[in-house]
Amino acid sequence: MNATTDQTPAWAESDRLAALRAYDILDTPREAAFDDIVNLVARVFDAPIAVVNLIDQDRQWFKAETGLGVRETPLETSFCAHAILTQDRMIVPDATRDDRFACNPLVTGEPGLRFYAGQLLKSVEGLPIGTLCVLDTKVRPEGPTPLQLETLQVLANQVMMQLELRRSLVLQRQSEAQFRAIAESMPQMVWSTRPDGFHDYYNARWYEFTGVPEGSTDGEAWNGMFHSEDQERAWTRWLHCLETGEPYEIEYRLRRHDGVYRWTLGRARPIRNDAGEITRWFGTCTDIDDLKRSDQAKELLSQELSHRIKNIFAVVSALIALSARKHPEAKEFAGAVRTRINALARAHEFVRPHTETSKPTVGSMTLHAFLADLFKAYSDLKGEARILLSGEDATFDDQAATSVALLFHELATNAAKYGALSREEGTVSLDTRREGDRFILTWTETGGPVVAGPPEHAGFGSSLASMSVEGQLAGRLERNWRPEGLQVIADLPAAALSRRRAAQNVA
Repeated sequence: MNATTDQTPAWAESDRLAALRAYDILDTPREAAFDDIVNLVARVFDAPIAVVNLIDQDRQWFKAETGLGVRETPLETSFCAHAILTQDRMIVPDATRDDRFACNPLVTGEPGLRFYAGQLLKSVEGLPIGTLCVLDTKVRPEGPTPLQLETLQVLANQVMMQLELRRSLVLQRQSEAQFRAIAESMPQMVWSTRPDGFHDYYNARWYEFTGVPEGSTDGEAWNGMFHSEDQERAWTRWLHCLETGEPYEIEYRLRRHDGVYRWTLGRARPIRNDAGEITRWFGTCTDIDDLKRSDQAKELLSQELSHRIKNIFAVVSALIALSARKHPEAKEFAGAVRTRINALARAHEFVRPHTETSKPTVGSMTLHAFLADLFKAYSDLKGEARILLSGEDATFDDQAATSVALLFHELATNAAKYGALSREEGTVSLDTRREGDRFILTWTETGGPVVAGPPEHAGFGSSLASMSVEGQLAGRLERNWRPEGLQVIADLPAAALSRRRAAQNVA
């Protein structure tokens, strides 16, 4: 380009200066990579002067130069200050014939510049921060050759690659410094590994806790710090996570500097690049020994209280039986009370705190499992169930156990006395289903005596059932006195069956 006027820039000078300063390159020492570039471009152009020139606010600063002998000059005499106003490059075959430079002291005086060729250096945002340029004291009317222009462009790209690499390294060092500052200030033990799982960093908390010499647990030596009973389990889990990329989480006993093993929670997450490949693992170790001991103490207390409650049920039931023997006229009433207490005891047994040996099998703590256990007492002589469960199961806990037990105990007892279960051919179906935020339980009796209609007076059992659903579970209870058998529909909020699950979903 041999223009005698500058173009209006499409960028703001403040943005351009911000892009330049982001490279943190100004006033840095000379570097061989940049010196090699200016030496090569000077030889290709057979020119005495070549410069990697960065245009600052009030000066032009040379990251590399040959033939000048200075590191910066004022902008008033700068050719490159005009070059950054062009699109890609600026060519001046004869400065004495260019209105922008004819009166420039570097043209009219020493060193008597005549020829200039500059290729813009652009940031990733497309903002010009300087030029790679060559200068000569001789006029070149024919301008650069195509090979020289191509070389100038290629080497300008190399300058920007060096600047980007340098900025990436600076950012990486800053990121590493920030990580170490955060890691060293954390109360947890922090560690990181290479993609293959080789441990190469621990923060100060690790060495304070374990008391081992720095670097002694690098690589795979960390596993030796665990209790011998936990080492194989921890190692197997870690290898699995390395193979699958799954998050690592495990509890183990870690040896403290005084030789005492403390329960510790180990967690780690992988860091992935844009291609999804794991580049590092970062993890923490948290001392949870005090918390674990506290939980164990609470569990022991909970089990003791549960055992006492279970005994209370047994004592109350025995007292009722003893009283009934002394007062035969209360036998029927006593029997009804005892069965209700037994239903409550069964509900308590299902949801009470358990030990490892007494806890129900995985998946049994559900509504269907609870009801199936409750209905065993109503099986036929062969042990076949007469109350058939179907539909969706639900998570179930102690918040709902008592109310559900009372409701279906009353329904089953009445069915055995007056309804479908009072005849051999009679059956009951209980269908459960979820509809949005509601859970519907439908009790349907068939094969029993013909139902003439609703009773004239609601008994205590019916009142108890209604109170359990409407009062305790915040639901609705509907009774349909059909000729073929009673149908009862309990419409509950789905959250009523498991308060803990509902709380977790909100959280």
